[in-house]
Amino acid sequence: MNRRTTAALAISMLATTFPFGCGQISATRTERRRPVYPKARRDAAVDVYHGVEVADPYRWLEDADSAATQAWVAQQNALTEEFLSGVSARARIAARLKELMDYPRYSSLSKHGGRYFFWKNSGLQNQSVFYTQKTLDGEPRVVINPNTLSTDGTVAVSTAAVSWDGKLLAYGLSRSGSDEQQVRIRNIDTGQEYDETLQWCRFTTIAWAHDGSGFFYSRFPDPNTVAAEDRMNYNRLYWHTLGTPQADDKLVYERPDNKELGFAPTVTEDGKYLVVYVYHGTDPKNRVYYRPLHGDGPFVKLLDEADAKYEFLGNQGKTFYFLTDLEAPRGRIVVIDLDQPQQHDWETVIPESGDVVDYAGLIGNHLIVAYMHDVHHQLKVCRLDGDYVRDIPLPSLGTVGALSGREDDSEMFFTFTSFLYPSTSFRYDLRANDLRVLHEPEIDFDTSDYETEQVFCTSKDGTRVPVFITRKKDLARNGDHPTLLYGYGGFNINIKPRFSTATLAWLEAGGIYAQANMRGGNEYGETWHQAGMLEKKQNVFDDFIAAAEWLMENDYTRPEKLAIRGGSNGGLLVAACMLQRPDLYGAVVCQVPVIDMLRYHKFTVGRYWVPEYGNAEASKEEFDFLYAYSPLHNVRAGVNYPPILITSADTDDRVVPSHSKKFAATLQEKATGTNPILLRVETKAGHGGGKPISKSIEEQADIYGFLFEIFGMEDHESAR
Repeated sequence: MNRRTTAALAISMLATTFPFGCGQISATRTERRRPVYPKARRDAAVDVYHGVEVADPYRWLEDADSAATQAWVAQQNALTEEFLSGVSARARIAARLKELMDYPRYSSLSKHGGRYFFWKNSGLQNQSVFYTQKTLDGEPRVVINPNTLSTDGTVAVSTAAVSWDGKLLAYGLSRSGSDEQQVRIRNIDTGQEYDETLQWCRFTTIAWAHDGSGFFYSRFPDPNTVAAEDRMNYNRLYWHTLGTPQADDKLVYERPDNKELGFAPTVTEDGKYLVVYVYHGTDPKNRVYYRPLHGDGPFVKLLDEADAKYEFLGNQGKTFYFLTDLEAPRGRIVVIDLDQPQQHDWETVIPESGDVVDYAGLIGNHLIVAYMHDVHHQLKVCRLDGDYVRDIPLPSLGTVGALSGREDDSEMFFTFTSFLYPSTSFRYDLRANDLRVLHEPEIDFDTSDYETEQVFCTSKDGTRVPVFITRKKDLARNGDHPTLLYGYGGFNINIKPRFSTATLAWLEAGGIYAQANMRGGNEYGETWHQAGMLEKKQNVFDDFIAAAEWLMENDYTRPEKLAIRGGSNGGLLVAACMLQRPDLYGAVVCQVPVIDMLRYHKFTVGRYWVPEYGNAEASKEEFDFLYAYSPLHNVRAGVNYPPILITSADTDDRVVPSHSKKFAATLQEKATGTNPILLRVETKAGHGGGKPISKSIEEQADIYGFLFEIFGMEDHESAR
């Protein structure tokens, strides 16, 4: 789950061009037999929460290194592989996904020291490569190629910061999908690696000084110096001088009085100020401190109430621009004069409107504002006083990302994507009002055969919930189509239109892809977010259930052919919805899920999520609402739950795999019927970030192979 921090392109489903056939359901499918699940012992572990005894018989699975856990996981993986190896379409799906993904993909550009930087993947490279070029049409040169850092592609560059003059790169390396980073430094012109390696970094922001002498960054303590439960606490801000060992780094700021705070530095473009975001876990409400860049004076606590979200956009001398949702849940842009910083002296230059200000940038002495209207972007140019100038035309209903540019440079860059529009990088010149495509993917698909529509369903309490639906244009609405419904619903994260080759096999086979935008995200501002968190989390599940019911009421599908899918917080979503309405779904794909809502905060970075979920130990009220929906504690004996594939990874240090293991063991123990309950625990992988393409293809082939098998979607060869 990120602090801040794709759906589908479609092509012809003709059997002559696609070997999976047209999604027909086999009438002769052999009736399933109940799998023989690996035996999981039940222990007598019991916790008492506010006078309530709660059994936890599979707590032993939390010990990932024990021989018993490893043997049980190996048996589960063997069972899952046995099931998937019998899926005739699996190999064809993997081959097709490899074909679909084999096209050049580019990031947006950024500009440093008069030259340009970007990421590119030629198609099937496990990791994208970082390039630079002197002009927009110049010859690209490799800065760093992560594919040379490991033989299997499991070493990834998880953060990269180019110095202001474009000569140095500080980058974080992550291994096997871990959130842990080792920061290295490279001379961009010579390729020379500096000797120092910075350890104990995680979610680290790197802020270079303008002279390239070093940078500010945050890190956690040496794990050997603190208790195990504090290894993700006591974040500190440091200054690192180029060419010196980490032991010589200078401590810049810490808060031992509040060990759960974290720090993210930025240096202003004029080189005068160090600005520090102060955050508490995933809570969007943050603080902002600053001080002159040069000198060791104390920080000025400019915004210290943690009463809203504040995003620093840039400055003109002592005039600081912020995007905030203070007294404006859909966002506004304010100006704060450092000489008169009191709230009553703030000036609102762009007031709150009916649409959400998703993000903004101070570029070319203008404010570039990305508004979100019903979960798709509109990009507007405004003067620094807030006066509207013009819209920047976008190709279709979709999503603008990776907006970058300098405060005094008219050149800016961004990407655009949508369900049927692969991510494309653009350059826009503010002075000339000129929009130019820089990198347009060439993919062998006829998107004109497909369409995306946005509909609105009504949730249990009357709330209007948007749903995107992508399908073949001539697909009859007869209630008989395999449909995949995706959702997330949490952490203030917007799930906007996005492109991904991962669902093409589904669409090509005649499937429908739907994406619901539940409360808990920021699709309609902070009020929308708060309506789906803490004691109101049930609203998220109700919204998703309403979307599923709408698809059936409007003849897109029926329960036997509806699959639901979500990962991380979305894994929690689909698990809870399956348990609450097992009659509504034909299959469930539950990826890297948060499942044990009573103990999640005890592992790795789980305590970051307490502002979103609550803490069962903190109060009876929080225990009551967490216990009411916690998937691990709401599996009922004697229920025939839908077929489910639960995925996790052995080195996931964000949502630890014990969530998935305990959930699988509980379902296998209590569920009746013959529907398979499968667990897939990947090796040398984490929560998803930095996963090599080869592993992604394998995982997607397994997921879609599972769905094809459950829904009887025959591939072309076997159908003949």
